[in-house]
Amino acid sequence: MLKRTIYIGNPSYLRLEHQQLYVKCAKTQELRGSIPIEDIGILLLDHPQITITTKVLDKLMQHTVAVINSDAKHLPNGLMLPLQGHSELTQRWHYQIEASQPLKKQLWKQTVIAKIENQRNLLALNQQEATPMNLYLKHVNSGDEGNMEGKAAKHYWKHIFEGFTRDRAGSAPNNMLNFGYAILRSIVARALVSSGMLPALGIFHSNKYNPYCLADDIMEPYRPYVDKMVLDYLKQHYNPSTESELPTELTTQVKSYLLGIATQDVLIDDLQRPLMAAVTTTTASLQACFKGKRRQISYPQLTQLENNE
Repeated sequence: MLKRTIYIGNPSYLRLEHQQLYVKCAKTQELRGSIPIEDIGILLLDHPQITITTKVLDKLMQHTVAVINSDAKHLPNGLMLPLQGHSELTQRWHYQIEASQPLKKQLWKQTVIAKIENQRNLLALNQQEATPMNLYLKHVNSGDEGNMEGKAAKHYWKHIFEGFTRDRAGSAPNNMLNFGYAILRSIVARALVSSGMLPALGIFHSNKYNPYCLADDIMEPYRPYVDKMVLDYLKQHYNPSTESELPTELTTQVKSYLLGIATQDVLIDDLQRPLMAAVTTTTASLQACFKGKRRQISYPQLTQLENNE
């Protein structure tokens, strides 16, 4: 069963009753809704006046729910995950920790190739110049020592949005991308924990201040799916000919739309699956690579399928 993404953006009191998450009005205690804890995959808290009991948090962690907290700008700034998400936890940690450098370099090569392929395909789907991406793909080597990822990204961002510069602190639609990537990162981190791996121990990213290095590695080929959602939204709501402004603030409508990334259909291993389920396939394949059972990570392929939803 596909897990649900729950967004709470009003003053609320969250409590546990009958194995369900009850959401009540913070002032009147009137029940706004309820949902079985086991049905939740991600819980996004986006208001400073949300009260949640430790009993709720304990039950959420038991069911490997990713709990995301937002800052004053309504951007995700915190992620809570269970310490134990798999029964073979220590054994799987051992496989991950003992992974050889040549293996990690090969896994990163696969990851970069999958990312560039999806970027190229999204450019092509939007009638943008995609041919140079084939050259970058051809020269990705073990560990991507030639930084084809960075060179491909330079071309990609130049063409995917008109007159756009990718900058986390930049103007719209950077804010939409930031939000979408934060949700995607949480989905990947949750799946890594569920597969019994350490999100902090990456195959390429190794920033000592980053607790989600592996999540940042594995989410790379999935980023173009967020980019596509933002592109589609702008096509529907922004008309350059009328000089209408891009959304400078993340409205509830925009956030609700981007939270739908979890249920976007993707093609992985020749099967159509919701993105959240596909990420689980990816992390399970990664764990099998660490264990020595396989040599290839399963990543999604962005195709015409995603352009006809």
